[in-house]
Amino acid sequence: MPKFIVEDDFWTLFPHAKIGTVICEGIDNAVRDVAFYEQLLREAEKEARTFLDQEEFSSHPVIRVWREAFQKFKTKKGARCSIEALLKRVKNGHSIGTINPLVDIYNSISLRYGLPCGGEDIDTFAGDLRLTLANGSEPFVPLGSDENAPPYAGEVVYKDEAGAVCRCWNWREAQRTMLTEKTKNAFLCIELVDETRTDVFHRALNELADSVSRNLGGAVKVEVLDIQHREMTLLG
Repeated sequence: MPKFIVEDDFWTLFPHAKIGTVICEGIDNAVRDVAFYEQLLREAEKEARTFLDQEEFSSHPVIRVWREAFQKFKTKKGARCSIEALLKRVKNGHSIGTINPLVDIYNSISLRYGLPCGGEDIDTFAGDLRLTLANGSEPFVPLGSDENAPPYAGEVVYKDEAGAVCRCWNWREAQRTMLTEKTKNAFLCIELVDETRTDVFHRALNELADSVSRNLGGAVKVEVLDIQHREMTLLG
C-alpha cells in the first residue's frame, strides 16, 4: 500500500507544521453542474476579502507567515505560496476559474479559510509520496508545460519515485499527477505553519472532507500529520 511520509529533513525546518490530509476513494469527479462550482467560487472570493484588509497585501498574517516560511529553504525566484497566488487574483479583481469539481472545492476552501490547499491523483503516484527536501535531480514537468524544470537541491517538495509532484512546497504542481475529471482516488491536503490558526485549520479540513463526500460521493478519511505522527497509508 502506498504511503504518505513527511521526512525528518522537513521537520527540522518546520517542527510545528501540520499537514492535514483528506484521502478520497471511489469519487466521481466528472463535471456535471458548472454553475454550482462557479457560484461556490464566487461566494468564496467574497469571504476571502477579509484577508485583503491590510494596506500592504503581504503584511496580512495569512500571507506573511508563508513568506517567512519560504525564506527557510531554497526556492525559485518569485515562487509564492498557493494561497498568496489565489488571494492576489481576488485582490486584482480576477475571478478564479472552474477546473474540475475537486480543484474547485479545494480552491473554495483555500479562499474561505486563508490556507493553502492542494490535491493529486493517487493512482498516478509511483510508490510512496514524500514531503521532503529535494536532491535537485528529480524530474518535474509543471502543470501546463512539457519541459522538465527540476527543483533546486534543498527545496521543499512533494515527490514520489518518479520525480517531484509539487515544487516549492505548494507553489507549482506537476502535470503527471494532476487531478482530472477521471480521478477516482485523490490526495488532498491543507498545510499549516501558524500555530495560532490550528482551530481554523481543523474546521477547513473537516469542511473540505464534507464537501467532497456530499458532492462527489465515495469514501473520505481525514488524517493530520505532525512531528509526532509522520506517515500514513494512502489507500486501503
